[in-house]
Amino acid sequence: MPHPGRPTRRQFVAGATALASGLIAPGSHAQGAKYPSKQIRIVVPFAPGGLTDAYARLYGEQLTQQLGATVLVENKTGAGAVIGIDAVAKAPADGYTLLVTTTGTVMQNRVLYTKLPYNLDKDLVPITVFPSGPLVVAVAPNVPARNVKEFLAWAKGREASMGSYAPGSYPQMLADLFNRHYGSKLQTVNYRGETPMWVDVASGQVQIAVGSVQAFNTVSTRGLKPLGVTGTYRTPKMPELQTLIEQGINDPLVALEGGLALMAPSGTPEAILKTLSSVVVKGAETEQSAKLRENFGIPNKPKGLAETRADWDKQAPAWIKAAVDLGVKLD
Repeated sequence: MPHPGRPTRRQFVAGATALASGLIAPGSHAQGAKYPSKQIRIVVPFAPGGLTDAYARLYGEQLTQQLGATVLVENKTGAGAVIGIDAVAKAPADGYTLLVTTTGTVMQNRVLYTKLPYNLDKDLVPITVFPSGPLVVAVAPNVPARNVKEFLAWAKGREASMGSYAPGSYPQMLADLFNRHYGSKLQTVNYRGETPMWVDVASGQVQIAVGSVQAFNTVSTRGLKPLGVTGTYRTPKMPELQTLIEQGINDPLVALEGGLALMAPSGTPEAILKTLSSVVVKGAETEQSAKLRENFGIPNKPKGLAETRADWDKQAPAWIKAAVDLGVKLD
């Protein structure tokens, strides 16, 4: 007979099971289930066709090849990438919802917007940054300029527009820089990605834009004129094209090289983050990755988790300072 007040063996086992269930959070990697055991969703807050989308889809293929995962890439556009980022920031931290976005939207937006539905300091963590390489600055066929200084002379005191692939992205920063220091009056026109932006530049609806080499090349035969590239080195795709620094634009902003951040909700188990990072590092050595980098004129490979964290801690303050110094506000 059981002792009065003492739990039976059945009660003890049931209680221990309940306690263990309470200690292990739902979806936790500690449950012992093999990861991944269900579909992984990669959210891209931009339209298909640009470098962000290309990296997300390539990474999705690598997850399938290396982990046997089923992957859905979802282009969730709107509100300057806020809608897509918010969907990931509020998702369970279990490794099944990931984000691929520009570094500007997760570094600079914390100062560009007064209010955001998420906290960029707390709600997301980086896994890697896919390099973007130098970005091309190009003008419409009807703009009489062959370099950046000629464009700035033409645009001084004139109504003109800068195409941007997202609010607060690099093109908007550059337009504000030109307006403040070179007397232009560029109005930023924001698009949901690069493809529609470059189409409007080709048609002359927008006078100038900045974007990836590959996206630019999709419409380059329509008379667009490349003026230069951002960053500290020339693009291997167009080595004759000078950097903006070489053309005398010496602001720290033009020396910054952004990228496409792969991120997960904060609290995602370290083991899962390491697994996701290992797919990046191994995938960077594949022929598919080499082809993408060649097409977009990107000489550098993405880094592993530890190096990414170290770079993030150094680079994020520089991007944030650039936004603060320009004083741009998007709301």
